Amino acid sequence: MPKDFLDLEATPERLHALADAGILSPDAYGRALHLAVATPSRPAWRAFLSTTLMALGSLLVLAGVVYFFAFNWAELGRFSKLGLVSLGIAGAAVGAWRLGDRPAGQFALLAAAVLVGPLLAVYGQAYQTGADPYELFIGWGVLILPWVALARFTPLWMLQVVLVNTGVILFWGQRMGSSYSRDSVLALLLGLINGFAWATYEHFANRKVSWLQGRWMPRVLSLMTLMPLVGLGILFIVDNRGHSLTGGVSLLLTLGAMVAIYALHRHLHGELFLLTVGALCVITLVTTAVGYFLIEVTRAEELTLFILPLLLIGEVGLAVFWLRHESQVTGVSEET
Repeated sequence: MPKDFLDLEATPERLHALADAGILSPDAYGRALHLAVATPSRPAWRAFLSTTLMALGSLLVLAGVVYFFAFNWAELGRFSKLGLVSLGIAGAAVGAWRLGDRPAGQFALLAAAVLVGPLLAVYGQAYQTGADPYELFIGWGVLILPWVALARFTPLWMLQVVLVNTGVILFWGQRMGSSYSRDSVLALLLGLINGFAWATYEHFANRKVSWLQGRWMPRVLSLMTLMPLVGLGILFIVDNRGHSLTGGVSLLLTLGAMVAIYALHRHLHGELFLLTVGALCVITLVTTAVGYFLIEVTRAEELTLFILPLLLIGEVGLAVFWLRHESQVTGVSEET
């Protein structure tokens, strides 16, 4: 469904077309063009730089804490190690409580949540608990879950998703062993977990939850969802040992994700980034299938070297043409 005319972005090309049609007077056209290409105001730049530098400073401080313990591990006693990390968590948590929902408070809470991991690692090393690495990440995620649920801060939710993924991967490697079939199930499981997180985000964002209106997190979640699924799809295509059930399911889920991405683009957000990711996934699978057919079925290796580059050029050209058409139909700028 195309966007309403008043919801379209005021690009110079659209303003020029309105001026040519006589809808905008020369004075109105000049003013609108100035507003459309104007740089952000000084307060906007100040807020952007403040938030960016705050995030960068938080990451550097957290990296400094990790390297401090790594460098001084032998000289510090167990109580010094635990006390310093606990003091850092307490200070960051108190700062988050005092600062509230401001960016400084949210980044302070993120720092406190990140420091929980080093606290568990220091405790495990100091007392030799014998815990497996996956238990560290699972326990880390469980302990910070109340903060994550109450914070309404997307980077903190992304940290939780990363911890879940890491815990599942480590658990699978240590408890389930490594084999082709088991690794395939792991990839499918990761795709399902990340896909659930992605769908949940999009659902509540569509319900106009204020702190879920940013687009960076669903884009990252889409990549985390599609990468294992497309990887399984490629293995399903080229596997000479027989087509596995997990590979077939992954192809069906990838197809479902493509349909969902297109629906999201046309009816919800006009999301060209996700549409581009979907096009790349389709290009990857189609190119793999054609290459496999030419090499393994027809045994035409020399012909494959000639056909595949032409196919790839044609696919990319068709994808660019389609994306430009979608951007014009939905009124989304191509820089989105």
